[in-house]
Amino acid sequence: MRVAKETVVSIEYTLKDDRGNILDTSVGQAPMEYLHGASNIIPGLEQAVEGLVAGDFKAVAVPPALGYGEYSEKLIQRVPLDRFGENKVEIGMRFHAETNLGMRVLVIRHVDDKEAVLDGNHELAGKTLHFDVKVVSVRAAELSELAHGHPHQSGGCCGGGGGGGCGCSGESEGSCDTSEKSANQPGGGCGQGGCGCSH
Repeated sequence: MRVAKETVVSIEYTLKDDRGNILDTSVGQAPMEYLHGASNIIPGLEQAVEGLVAGDFKAVAVPPALGYGEYSEKLIQRVPLDRFGENKVEIGMRFHAETNLGMRVLVIRHVDDKEAVLDGNHELAGKTLHFDVKVVSVRAAELSELAHGHPHQSGGCCGGGGGGGCGCSGESEGSCDTSEKSANQPGGGCGQGGCGCSH
Protein backbone atom coordinates (compact mmCIF):
# COMPACT_ATOMS: atom_id res chain seq x y z
CA MET A 1 0.00 0.00 0.00
CA ARG A 2 1.25 3.48 -0.84
CA VAL A 3 1.23 6.48 1.48
CA ALA A 4 -1.87 8.46 0.57
CA LYS A 5 -4.68 10.41 2.19
CA GLU A 6 -6.56 8.39 4.82
CA THR A 7 -3.70 5.98 5.49
CA VAL A 8 -1.95 5.52 8.82
CA VAL A 9 1.78 5.76 8.25
CA SER A 10 4.51 4.60 10.60
CA ILE A 11 7.92 6.24 10.06
CA GLU A 12 11.39 6.28 11.52
CA TYR A 13 13.10 9.62 11.13
CA THR A 14 16.15 11.66 11.98
CA LEU A 15 15.90 15.44 11.88
CA LYS A 16 19.06 17.52 11.34
CA ASP A 17 19.84 21.21 10.99
CA ASP A 18 21.84 22.81 8.15
CA ARG A 19 25.12 21.84 9.85
CA GLY A 20 24.13 18.18 10.17
CA ASN A 21 23.51 18.31 13.93
CA ILE A 22 20.81 15.85 15.00
CA LEU A 23 17.84 17.74 16.47
CA ASP A 24 15.47 14.80 16.94
CA THR A 25 15.24 11.12 16.04
CA SER A 26 12.92 8.19 16.50
CA VAL A 27 15.70 5.66 15.83
CA GLY A 28 15.95 3.29 18.76
CA GLN A 29 12.36 4.07 19.78
CA ALA A 30 8.98 3.00 18.48
CA PRO A 31 8.28 4.48 15.03
CA MET A 32 6.01 7.52 14.89
CA GLU A 33 2.51 6.97 13.51
CA TYR A 34 0.39 9.66 11.91
CA LEU A 35 -2.76 9.95 9.82
CA HIS A 36 -1.73 11.08 6.35
CA GLY A 37 -3.66 14.09 5.07
CA ALA A 38 -4.88 15.16 8.52
CA SER A 39 -2.15 17.76 9.26
CA ASN A 40 -0.63 15.57 12.00
CA ILE A 41 2.90 16.45 10.82
CA ILE A 42 4.47 19.42 9.06
CA PRO A 43 3.34 19.84 5.43
CA GLY A 44 6.79 19.48 3.86
CA LEU A 45 7.41 16.09 5.43
CA GLU A 46 3.90 14.88 4.66
CA GLN A 47 4.29 15.89 0.99
CA ALA A 48 7.68 14.17 0.78
CA VAL A 49 6.43 10.74 1.87
CA GLU A 50 3.29 10.83 -0.33
CA GLY A 51 3.35 7.80 -2.65
CA LEU A 52 6.09 5.89 -0.80
CA VAL A 53 5.65 2.29 0.39
CA ALA A 54 6.87 0.40 3.45
CA GLY A 55 10.64 0.03 3.27
CA ASP A 56 11.22 3.19 1.24
CA PHE A 57 13.81 5.69 2.51
CA LYS A 58 14.01 9.35 1.55
CA ALA A 59 16.18 12.33 2.45
CA VAL A 60 14.13 15.53 2.49
CA ALA A 61 14.96 19.22 2.95
CA VAL A 62 11.88 21.07 4.23
CA PRO A 63 11.98 24.88 3.81
CA PRO A 64 10.58 27.08 6.60
CA ALA A 65 7.36 27.79 4.68
CA LEU A 66 6.54 24.05 4.74
CA GLY A 67 7.91 23.50 8.25
CA TYR A 68 7.39 25.83 11.19
CA GLY A 69 7.18 29.05 9.21
CA GLU A 70 9.49 32.03 9.02
CA TYR A 71 10.79 33.66 12.20
CA SER A 72 8.49 36.59 13.01
CA GLU A 73 9.39 39.65 15.08
CA LYS A 74 5.63 40.10 15.60
CA LEU A 75 5.75 37.13 17.98
CA ILE A 76 8.21 38.89 20.32
CA GLN A 77 6.63 40.65 23.31
CA ARG A 78 8.04 42.70 26.15
CA VAL A 79 6.18 42.08 29.39
CA PRO A 80 6.66 43.96 32.68
CA LEU A 81 8.01 41.66 35.42
CA ASP A 82 5.16 42.58 37.77
CA ARG A 83 2.80 40.69 35.40
CA PHE A 84 4.44 37.45 36.59
CA GLY A 85 3.42 38.07 40.21
CA GLU A 86 5.68 36.38 42.75
CA ASN A 87 6.97 33.83 40.24
CA LYS A 88 10.71 33.82 39.58
CA VAL A 89 11.35 34.70 35.93
CA GLU A 90 14.34 33.09 34.20
CA ILE A 91 15.70 32.93 30.67
CA GLY A 92 14.60 29.74 28.95
CA MET A 93 11.38 29.27 30.91
CA ARG A 94 8.61 27.91 28.69
CA PHE A 95 4.87 28.11 29.17
CA HIS A 96 1.63 27.92 27.24
CA ALA A 97 -0.46 31.03 26.75
CA GLU A 98 -3.59 31.92 24.83
CA THR A 99 -2.76 34.53 22.18
CA ASN A 100 -4.65 36.13 19.30
CA LEU A 101 -3.13 33.31 17.20
CA GLY A 102 -4.45 30.62 19.56
CA MET A 103 -2.54 28.58 22.14
CA ARG A 104 1.22 29.05 21.77
CA VAL A 105 4.35 28.02 23.62
CA LEU A 106 6.22 31.12 24.78
CA VAL A 107 9.88 31.14 25.78
CA ILE A 108 11.55 33.81 27.90
CA ARG A 109 14.58 34.97 25.88
CA HIS A 110 15.78 37.92 28.00
CA VAL A 111 15.13 39.34 31.47
CA ASP A 112 16.25 42.68 32.93
CA ASP A 113 15.20 44.63 36.07
CA LYS A 114 11.89 45.75 34.55
CA GLU A 115 10.72 43.36 31.87
CA ALA A 116 10.98 39.95 30.21
CA VAL A 117 11.18 39.34 26.47
CA LEU A 118 8.84 36.54 25.38
CA ASP A 119 9.23 34.72 22.07
CA GLY A 120 6.22 32.95 20.53
CA ASN A 121 8.14 31.60 17.53
CA HIS A 122 8.60 27.83 17.33
CA GLU A 123 12.21 26.97 18.08
CA LEU A 124 12.60 25.70 14.50
CA ALA A 125 10.93 28.71 12.83
CA GLY A 126 12.99 30.11 9.97
CA LYS A 127 15.08 26.95 9.65
CA THR A 128 15.39 24.46 6.84
CA LEU A 129 14.74 21.01 8.29
CA HIS A 130 16.66 18.00 6.97
CA PHE A 131 14.90 14.67 7.46
CA ASP A 132 16.10 11.16 6.80
CA VAL A 133 12.86 9.22 6.84
CA LYS A 134 12.04 5.54 6.41
CA VAL A 135 8.48 4.32 5.92
CA VAL A 136 8.02 1.38 8.30
CA SER A 137 4.39 0.56 7.53
CA VAL A 138 1.30 1.88 5.77
CA ARG A 139 -2.27 0.75 6.43
CA ALA A 140 -5.77 1.97 5.70
CA ALA A 141 -7.11 4.19 8.48
CA GLU A 142 -10.06 2.95 10.52
CA LEU A 143 -13.29 4.96 10.44
CA SER A 144 -12.80 6.05 14.06
CA GLU A 145 -9.30 7.31 13.23
CA LEU A 146 -10.63 9.32 10.31
CA ALA A 147 -13.37 10.77 12.54
CA HIS A 148 -10.87 11.76 15.25
CA GLY A 149 -8.14 12.96 12.88
CA HIS A 150 -5.30 10.83 14.29
CA PRO A 151 -4.25 7.17 14.56
CA HIS A 152 -5.33 5.06 17.48
CA GLN A 153 -2.03 3.47 18.29
CA SER A 154 -1.24 0.19 19.98
CA GLY A 155 -1.52 1.77 23.44
CA GLY A 156 -5.04 3.00 22.73
CA CYS A 157 -6.21 6.35 21.45
CA CYS A 158 -3.19 8.65 21.42
CA GLY A 159 -1.48 6.08 23.51
CA GLY A 160 1.60 4.19 22.58
CA GLY A 161 3.92 4.06 19.72
CA GLY A 162 4.66 7.41 18.80
CA GLY A 163 7.98 8.90 19.57
CA GLY A 164 8.11 12.52 20.40
CA GLY A 165 8.16 14.99 17.65
CA CYS A 166 8.95 14.87 13.97
CA GLY A 167 6.88 17.89 13.37
CA CYS A 168 3.51 17.82 14.98
CA SER A 169 1.91 20.77 13.31
CA GLY A 170 -0.43 21.60 16.18
CA GLU A 171 0.59 23.99 18.91
CA SER A 172 1.61 21.04 21.04
CA GLU A 173 4.90 21.25 19.15
CA GLY A 174 5.28 17.52 19.03
CA SER A 175 7.22 17.00 22.20
CA CYS A 176 7.07 18.12 25.79
CA ASP A 177 9.50 19.69 28.13
CA THR A 178 8.35 18.65 31.58
CA SER A 179 9.38 22.05 32.86
CA GLU A 180 6.75 23.76 30.72
CA LYS A 181 3.99 25.54 32.59
CA SER A 182 0.50 25.22 31.23
CA ALA A 183 -2.25 27.79 31.46
CA ASN A 184 -5.68 26.84 30.16
CA GLN A 185 -4.20 24.02 28.12
CA PRO A 186 -6.93 21.85 26.61
CA GLY A 187 -6.86 18.08 26.68
CA GLY A 188 -3.46 17.64 28.27
CA GLY A 189 -2.04 19.10 25.12
CA CYS A 190 1.48 17.87 24.74
CA GLY A 191 2.85 15.51 22.12
CA GLN A 192 1.36 12.15 21.22
CA GLY A 193 -0.09 11.33 24.64
CA GLY A 194 -2.21 14.41 25.24
CA CYS A 195 -4.30 14.98 22.17
CA GLY A 196 -7.43 15.46 24.23
CA CYS A 197 -9.18 12.40 22.80
CA SER A 198 -11.94 11.40 25.22
CA HIS A 199 -12.45 7.74 24.36
